[in-house]
Amino acid sequence: MDSLIAARSQMEVSLAFHMIFAAMGIGMPLLMLIAEGLYLRSGQEHYRDLAHKWGKATALTFAVGAVSGTALSFELGLLWPRFMAFAGEIIGPAFALEGYAFFIEAIFIGLYLYGWEKLSPRAHWLAGVPVALSGMVSGVLVVAANAWMQTPTGFTLDGARAVDINPLATFLSPSWFQMALHSTLSCYISTGFAVAGVYALGMLRGRRDAYHRSGIAISLAVASIAAILQPLSGHISAQNVAAYQPAKLAAMESHFRTEAWAPIIIGGIPDTASGTVRGAIQIPGLLSVLVGENPNTVVTGLNDIPRDQWPNVLISHIAFQTMVGAAFAMIGLGLWYWWARRRRAAEGRWLLRALLAGSPLGFIALEAGWLVSEVGRQPWVIYGVMRTSAGVTPVAEVPITFFGFSLLYMGLGVALIFLLRGLATGAPEHSGQTQPQEAPNAA
Repeated sequence: MDSLIAARSQMEVSLAFHMIFAAMGIGMPLLMLIAEGLYLRSGQEHYRDLAHKWGKATALTFAVGAVSGTALSFELGLLWPRFMAFAGEIIGPAFALEGYAFFIEAIFIGLYLYGWEKLSPRAHWLAGVPVALSGMVSGVLVVAANAWMQTPTGFTLDGARAVDINPLATFLSPSWFQMALHSTLSCYISTGFAVAGVYALGMLRGRRDAYHRSGIAISLAVASIAAILQPLSGHISAQNVAAYQPAKLAAMESHFRTEAWAPIIIGGIPDTASGTVRGAIQIPGLLSVLVGENPNTVVTGLNDIPRDQWPNVLISHIAFQTMVGAAFAMIGLGLWYWWARRRRAAEGRWLLRALLAGSPLGFIALEAGWLVSEVGRQPWVIYGVMRTSAGVTPVAEVPITFFGFSLLYMGLGVALIFLLRGLATGAPEHSGQTQPQEAPNAA
């Protein structure tokens, strides 16, 4: 394993791990706020119990995300010093602002966790608002740095150096808005379906109480709304990729020939040698419509892109198909739940089993989408400016740190699973009872 492969593998493992808990750190606070808001409005104790439990889960995922995120910051400097020498001055402001958001989140998580009996109910709920907002802003700011790597702008290239750097260069990337929107919705989707699966399992085990019913309803309300909006976000993303990264679009769609009336390809295995896709279903003209809103839009194929600038077509295509398939499965699952709820059949065993089986789909789609974004950018670490091989460290001992950090993440993952399992104690005995309306405002 050479330094380039080891460095890329280490970043893959680190980011794949970190993204799960970063997503939960964005999604869980919103669920927490909604649950406590319903408690303040209705006085029903099970909403307070949900908010209390979800607040603890938020703190755990925040702690693990902080550790894995700190490790990632060291990896950027140690594994990619040439990249950081070129881009550090440009992407630095985004990471600096993310640090402020991180500390705001840490401060208010403390106030939220320890303020249940010390703050008035309304002040306590308000203390959770910065947790949800700063978590979301942290993600948006980190995505800004990645978006700049996808579509770099705001500087002049002088040989191998960036000069005339705009201080806001990171935020001028034409990919930032659509990537931030897509990734934020993904966090709410993945967290919502994962949480719904937990409470569906409880109901399958006989815990048919208001605590579990509300746990599913709140989490799926957030996840379903975000899932329905996600195809629109994906459409915006596809148009941006077509405009600025035609090789990525061609790879993820396995589109080899430049043409109008370009088809959408569903499924199949791409064969780069023959420029075909085996076993695929093709819908003529749909890719052109999605890219240019006109079937006569010409879509660039891989055959018109230099071969040494091709991403890995197989990984890009399969990851994209996985992401889209999981997304539509979750839309269907959400619609099924709300249809069944309207018919007072939301506790059917088949639906609960489906919610349990579908609980990891959001994270599968999140990881697959990340693969599309990052593998599709290759062979560039800064698209069109610096190749990945030019940004890596020349040190030969990178494989050692790869295996060391992999063990670290395994340990963190096991510890978090153990701690979250400890929170899964079901509803408290009093949960489901209705408290007097004046109770939330008594303090």
